[in-house]
Amino acid sequence: MTSPEIRGWCPGAHRPMASGDGLVVRVRAPLAELTPDQALGLAEAAERYGNGLIDLTNRANLQLRGVTQGTHAPLLDALARLGLLDADPGVEGRRNIVIDPFRGGADDRQTQISTHLATGLAAADLAPLPSKFGFVVDAGANRHLAATSGDIRIEASGGTLILRADGSATGLAVRTPEDAAQIALDLARWFIASGGIGADGRGRMARHLGAGHTLPEAFTGELAPNAALPAPQPGPVPTGLLVAAGFGQLGPDDLRTLAAAAPGPLRITPWRMLFLPGLTKPSAFAAQGTLITNPTDPLLRIHACTGAPGCPQASVETRRLARDLAKHLAPGATLHVSGCAKGCAHPAASDLTLVGRAGLFDLVTHGTPWDDPDRHGLSPADLPDLITG
Repeated sequence: MTSPEIRGWCPGAHRPMASGDGLVVRVRAPLAELTPDQALGLAEAAERYGNGLIDLTNRANLQLRGVTQGTHAPLLDALARLGLLDADPGVEGRRNIVIDPFRGGADDRQTQISTHLATGLAAADLAPLPSKFGFVVDAGANRHLAATSGDIRIEASGGTLILRADGSATGLAVRTPEDAAQIALDLARWFIASGGIGADGRGRMARHLGAGHTLPEAFTGELAPNAALPAPQPGPVPTGLLVAAGFGQLGPDDLRTLAAAAPGPLRITPWRMLFLPGLTKPSAFAAQGTLITNPTDPLLRIHACTGAPGCPQASVETRRLARDLAKHLAPGATLHVSGCAKGCAHPAASDLTLVGRAGLFDLVTHGTPWDDPDRHGLSPADLPDLITG
């Protein structure tokens, strides 16, 4: 079997990634928010310039699929008109900020921090930052984004803002949202200057510190961040409604339904869900069929990548099979259907993992797609009994 290709970079809007179903174009919405009008415009753009499919990513971005070389330029024009595109490709590529979706309103300090960061990342001396280098703004009374990857984290200790380099257990107290953003950007500059980026253009803060590089005193402190909360489930939360979609993928009509129901902006979360502040009635989506607000839905315990024919590295269809297997999945069990051994959809262990190989499936129990299989050469007809048992 050919080894899966490890790309090592993230697609953007200006710099899409080729896939089996066309170009994948990533949309980094400012503050990870869409107004209802932007959501409607994005649904139309997904249909007109792509194949209509919209991925929710674990970086709180959206990805439009099935874009062609001929439709890419008009799509960029549409995104610009919607206010969803940086004119500068370099700035767009490094504006990699995940913000707490449960933050307060426009005067909230987390919003201010993220706004200052987004502006500051336009500085030319930050251009070398790797595409996967990211910032996490998680400065509420509890941390919602503790499991979200980020190289520089702005959190809180009690009511005090702190700046923490990933890989450090404690952080530095900072006074204001503007200070927090400025010191975070200066820490990114130190990362660049101290050799955090390898010859291949990659680099992560925790790896850099783990290799023996010591943070300057200006970036160190003794304050521990507030307690972490587990990732939330779809359904009502105290300030609104979390809505998921099977395998983190929306269709244009899903986005239109959400836009029509939303009393305000739709917030894109790193949990591959959308958060609708102020909405409390899951029944708004009862007739829709593909949006999930029930935390017990078995699809939430299934991970499935794009699969064939959308991904050139996959030899099997994944998502239709995963939907068919959902009704057979034992209560509480987790399932990963992976088109190849790369494991893009879920790079961790599951109770059951099906790995595509030459048009058939291998089965791994309590492992990852790259672990040794327990069974080889299974056809789709073999799988329901194995999943149930």
